[in-house]
Amino acid sequence: MEQSTGKKTGQVFDLQTLKRLYAFVLPHKRIFYFIIFLTIASAILAAIRPFLIQYTVDNDIMEGDMAGLNKMFIWLAVSLIVHALVQYLHTYYSGWLGQHIVRDIRILLYKHILRLRLKFYDRTPIGTLVTRNVSDVEQLSDVFSEGLAAMSGDVLQLVFILGYMLYLDWKLTLVSLATFPLLFVSTYIFKEKVKSSFQEVRTAVANLNAFVQEHITGMNIVQIFNNEEREEKKFQKINAEHTQAQIRGVLYYSIYFPVAEVIGATGTGLLVWYGARGVIDEQVTLGTLIAFIMYISMFFRPIRQIADRFNTLQLGVVSTERIIKLLDSQELISDTGTHAPDTIKGDVTFERVWFAYNDEEYVLRDISFNVKAGQTVAFVGATGAGKTSIINLLSRFYEINKGLIKVDGVDLKDFDLDVLRSHIGVVLQDVFLFSGSIADNITLGNPKITREQIWEAADLVGARKFIERLPEGLDYKVMERGATLSVGQRQLISFVRAMVYDPKIIILDEATSSVDTETEELIRYAIDKLMQGRTSVVIAHRLSTIQKADKIIVLDRGEIKEAGTHEELLRHEGYYAQLYQMQFI
Repeated sequence: MEQSTGKKTGQVFDLQTLKRLYAFVLPHKRIFYFIIFLTIASAILAAIRPFLIQYTVDNDIMEGDMAGLNKMFIWLAVSLIVHALVQYLHTYYSGWLGQHIVRDIRILLYKHILRLRLKFYDRTPIGTLVTRNVSDVEQLSDVFSEGLAAMSGDVLQLVFILGYMLYLDWKLTLVSLATFPLLFVSTYIFKEKVKSSFQEVRTAVANLNAFVQEHITGMNIVQIFNNEEREEKKFQKINAEHTQAQIRGVLYYSIYFPVAEVIGATGTGLLVWYGARGVIDEQVTLGTLIAFIMYISMFFRPIRQIADRFNTLQLGVVSTERIIKLLDSQELISDTGTHAPDTIKGDVTFERVWFAYNDEEYVLRDISFNVKAGQTVAFVGATGAGKTSIINLLSRFYEINKGLIKVDGVDLKDFDLDVLRSHIGVVLQDVFLFSGSIADNITLGNPKITREQIWEAADLVGARKFIERLPEGLDYKVMERGATLSVGQRQLISFVRAMVYDPKIIILDEATSSVDTETEELIRYAIDKLMQGRTSVVIAHRLSTIQKADKIIVLDRGEIKEAGTHEELLRHEGYYAQLYQMQFI
């Protein structure tokens, strides 16, 4: 769900936010300054045309000076051509700047997201992150192409127009602007209303993204429990909120622009009525009246546009605040370690480790154990005992609250994070495959891994036969999350993926719990091969897979209750012995 970023949300002139936004402009500052120059030039050229027409009417047409008329016609044509060129350059480079800033921010944001702790994702809806990286970033493009530069041009144009009008006739200027207070008030009200509706729309969009992403991912659960109608009603409610927010915005637009048009027309009518009397009384020249009619139209049009562009800029500031809040998130895995060995032995030590996902609700309490290089340690226990938390900490997906974790006698925090993880291979119970080829899912895009290495690992696991039977072999395109492959096939691919990276520490989390008996036998053989010469951390409910482990640790509610070999634990006749009897006797 969307949440406010603070009291200053939506304030266009929040200098801190604008300063951060300007930081994104700095790599393209030459283009930015060029756009400013074009903005000023466009404002001057737009305001100068009525002045040239006034001069032409009063000094050439009224005097019958054809030579002067021809000369002024050329000047008008040149000013129109130059103004058109300036507008073209302004529109193109404003869009260019916006798209390049969007590109840079999106890369920066995604790079940051990749390095956030898993704890952040535990409590942040994926749809919200999608909104940040797509919709909110895209909104910044509008800030530069339709908001900031365009609004600055409108303001400058108003300043130059007002200056020319006062220079020509200050009385006509006051008459022309008699309806301006009405337009100003209506514009302010419109701006505030549309700002509110736009913020509601952004919140509704984030809610829609989160709902759709979550329910498409869990579609099998929705369908197996015949929950389609209930979920449809939930979606209809969220979608209705989005529709109503959009309709409110449409309502405000449909009211404001006709009102603004009437106010502008009223101002023009007053100008013509008063100016015509001045022409008749020879107090105002005809050229001046014509110029003022042009100016008043040019004056009211930018004001109507400013309200819309002001809201675009406000939305951009809101999006900037949201993006900055995410970029400023400190929930990053600390990667200040410098220890980067070419290889490791694989000794793993936990010394009085305490860990909690939320505050002090500890899921691991005073955990201590040691695994020598090449040994196998297995963890058993009921769901929620803390088994998965141990492997998450070993991979540094989360930071411990108290205690110490060492590999080869070196604190995990002293390792370069990339180097540490390159020595750890993980095979999870729930295998995740990306959209792409089998080869891409095995190598994860690492160009150093050759096809020969892939086939070698596939042979070891016994995955070659099923891969070769696929239509394109290693180039077979896997659908999202591997939907076109069986559970066993996905599991085999995950084993190949672990093997090609040749880790010194291998983690197996329920690696055989979701496969059939035949595939399990195949994987057991592969596991034996994979474990040779490696430190192995195994989590399993099937005790038959861990009987050969050098050490079995029994966890209960985050604490170690028993530890020893299979035979030792059976003789102890404790929790492990009871679990063994339930499975085999």
